[in-house]
Amino acid sequence: MTEHKPADIRRWRQYLADERAEARVYRELAQNRSGEERAILLALAEAEGRHEAHWLQLLGEHAGRPRPASLRSQLLGFLARHFGSVFVLALAQRAESRSPYANDPSATPAMVADEQIHEEVVRGLATRGRNRLAGSFRAAVFGANDGLVSNLSLVMGMAASGVGSSVVLLSGVAGLLAGALSMGAGEFISVRSQRELLAATRPTQITLAAAPSLDIEHNELVLVYLARGMSREAAEHRVAERMGLLDCDCDPSLSLQPELPEAEDQHEAVGTAWGAAASSFCFFASGAIIPIIPFVLGMTGIGALVVSAGLVGIALLLTGGVVGLLSGTSPVTRGLRQLAIGLGAAAVTYLLGLVFGAVVG
Repeated sequence: MTEHKPADIRRWRQYLADERAEARVYRELAQNRSGEERAILLALAEAEGRHEAHWLQLLGEHAGRPRPASLRSQLLGFLARHFGSVFVLALAQRAESRSPYANDPSATPAMVADEQIHEEVVRGLATRGRNRLAGSFRAAVFGANDGLVSNLSLVMGMAASGVGSSVVLLSGVAGLLAGALSMGAGEFISVRSQRELLAATRPTQITLAAAPSLDIEHNELVLVYLARGMSREAAEHRVAERMGLLDCDCDPSLSLQPELPEAEDQHEAVGTAWGAAASSFCFFASGAIIPIIPFVLGMTGIGALVVSAGLVGIALLLTGGVVGLLSGTSPVTRGLRQLAIGLGAAAVTYLLGLVFGAVVG
């Protein structure tokens, strides 16, 4: 029997614990999924089980009692149990991409290949979630960061100009309300305009109503289908169906979009626009209120500005970190980027406020 080094045993036991934890994460995610996504997640859990068996075989009698998983694996498990799968899959994508097996001779080539493929599988699943989240997430990040940076800049600029703390507070509140209302109105108009543009591109039933009266020799119905992107052969076939020259609607897919109108609740469309407006208002306001908290609490002078900048800095780090997690990149890098941009803009505004205060004064 080969005598294993203590360092190898410790490393393998950690691998074993992590494989068990990752398999458990995928199974927990699968419980909230159905169909293809559920099958993919269970297959990933099964693959992690094969890796677990490999480390168990290597360890033999040294497997001992189960070790706790690494902090990363424990975090994944916690998120899988309590939060949405988008965050978990984004973290799992990073975890799979940083697998140590490629540099460990104890791992088989098949295991190394598995981990590389797992990264792409998880990337695909995470992309589905990112696509579903993209619109609302963009609005949330943009609204909150806009509120944080714009109102901190406003507060900094006003304070640097030499006005009293009450004026700074009033300016901050005015900036919060003006910005939030502007964001809400802009989002409402944006959503409604987008829906109206999409509605203008939806085919109507006119081909059904006009077809019986068309001149067969000068049939312009074929132009409708050519304009929708059909080949001439497919367009002429579709026209023959619409004119009643064929007994059946042989290939409805050729029409690209159904001509029978879909039931659409106009109130739902308006409600969606109102919902987007309300969300943008709230996201902006939630960010814009942070810079004025010290002034609301009665603080004044440089102390209030330092606390305000500190609170905004923490918020920028958090929002940047969330962006990093969801995009599968380093949350630290993204957080520091947000922090540098936000505080940089505030610093420039503060300097401009000093200059303006000196000129006016």
